[in-house]
Amino acid sequence: MVCPRDWPEPVVRVQSLSESGKPVIPDRYIKPPPDRPVFNSSSPDDINIPVIDLAGLTSDDLTHRESTFKEISAACRDWGFFQVINHGLKAELVDGVRDIWREFFHEPMEVKQQYANSPKTYEGYGSRLGLEKGAILDWSDYYFLHYLPPPLKDHSRWPAQPSSLREIVEEYSKEIVRLGKVLLEVFSINLGLKHDYLQKAFGGDDIGACLRVNFYPKCPQPDLTLGLSPHSDPGGITFLLPDENVSGLQVRRGDQWVTVKPAPHAIIANIGDQIQVLSNAIYKSVEHRVIVNHDKERVSLAYFYNPKSDLLIHPASELVTEETPALYPSMTFDEYRLFIRTRGPQGKSQVESLKSPR
Repeated sequence: MVCPRDWPEPVVRVQSLSESGKPVIPDRYIKPPPDRPVFNSSSPDDINIPVIDLAGLTSDDLTHRESTFKEISAACRDWGFFQVINHGLKAELVDGVRDIWREFFHEPMEVKQQYANSPKTYEGYGSRLGLEKGAILDWSDYYFLHYLPPPLKDHSRWPAQPSSLREIVEEYSKEIVRLGKVLLEVFSINLGLKHDYLQKAFGGDDIGACLRVNFYPKCPQPDLTLGLSPHSDPGGITFLLPDENVSGLQVRRGDQWVTVKPAPHAIIANIGDQIQVLSNAIYKSVEHRVIVNHDKERVSLAYFYNPKSDLLIHPASELVTEETPALYPSMTFDEYRLFIRTRGPQGKSQVESLKSPR
């Protein structure tokens, strides 16, 4: 399977559609009625993904430390999503990296167009996911860039304006990679594996890390469309820095969509498909989507902490027994990612379609 070099149709920037002032959205963005968000039946205020204080991981109090491990384990098994606070990233950095990307999306269009992307790598300024001609599109623009492995990092593909963007993104990226190593170790221990099992399965220090910055412009008909269609994340762990002022992320829980309420300066972590495979579905990636807003734009940063692209990923042998046989065949992350990029967001059907016949 080879990814084409060009998009199947001319790319339209959603921000331009939003700023046109037209009161209706183009048909290309209107979802079928069953897929549209319902705004008058939002999830109750007392339902939210867990908020976990990571300070407990380094506490001198053994009981506190064990309690934090258990909180993370329960969140992985029960939700697949959780927010972390006291994660080690300074509040100024968290606010600053979000603000600098908002500035970028408000640069003149000719500046942003210099970084227009293609489906071959997705790197750069984009407005669609998937390659199906005539597909119903999402109400969002984005910027995608690579951080690891080092040969893929190309600062010339990172925006030169605003002038401090590259420096801030570099600092933020180092901190996210540090956080990824911390959580992979916690996941390994909680699964009953050696503390470094998942990090080694990802490639040790030779992992993949890439950033997609999402820009969701104001939408005149938010009840007809989505900022991002339902999907599970194809990689290992996703670290999302949400827009604290505008809710948008929704997580599927049973037959309900729960709107996530971000805690101040928290980072949202969620299980990706590769962790589902490695854990033999003890931990499951969870379907999520993004709704848009009539009056407010929204910016979020999704950082993907992924296995090395050419390593075979398969269920850990320690988690495979006669009672719990391996659910998934071996596949490299590169093969899986190409599979996803070609088809675009399609709920949980991507990873479920890989299950071995029983």
